[in-house]
Amino acid sequence: MRIDLLLTRLRFARSRSIAQAQVAPGHIRCNGTRITRPNCAVNEGDVLTLPMGRAVRVIEILALPERRGPPAEAQACYRVLDAGASIAIAGANNREDAARI
Repeated sequence: MRIDLLLTRLRFARSRSIAQAQVAPGHIRCNGTRITRPNCAVNEGDVLTLPMGRAVRVIEILALPERRGPPAEAQACYRVLDAGASIAIAGANNREDAARI
């Protein structure tokens, strides 16, 4: 399945054109490999690294959804691997982490 279609069906993007715009800069990774084209194939078992605002979300694809359904149906198709972890994007202002060093 194309990554732009997958992001739309898993509700990480509102439309396919928004998903394509998210993929184009190359910030999304699939199994550690940078993705720059929206037609990149994604399969079950792949691990995606997605920038979400000021944080990063790491998910594993459990199943490929057949449609863009309700949120509960979409969430059943992936598993969050960084649950509870706060991974800040480089350059983000995070004073609590700076104070610990």
